[in-house]
Amino acid sequence: QVQLVESGGGLVQAGGSLRLSCAASGRSFSAYAMGWFRQAPGKEREFVAAIDWSGGSTYYANSVKGRFTISRDNVKNTVYLQMSSLKPEETAVYYCALDRALVVVTTTPRTWGLGTQVTVSS
Repeated sequence: QVQLVESGGGLVQAGGSLRLSCAASGRSFSAYAMGWFRQAPGKEREFVAAIDWSGGSTYYANSVKGRFTISRDNVKNTVYLQMSSLKPEETAVYYCALDRALVVVTTTPRTWGLGTQVTVSS
């Protein structure tokens, strides 16, 4: 079974940038679609971005379009989330997720990481 470990979270000022990484263990990483979600305190987890197995197709929540970029390296078994122009309201725990189907990874992926905290100060 694939396991996911996020890293790269931390404290950043509003308007700043941060890059999150999610390393996957196990075989066949390149067969899976990957996604990023976030959960702010007191709020439900929400979809942020997703990428298909090849990296050829990406999807973003409207709130992050133009500021966040998802990418993957199938040799390193890693997916990335480059975040820029960060806002204080984007303070949250960021999770990566995995599933076979891209449409599923944007909604109810089967496998989740434990998350990494991102705090955006004003």
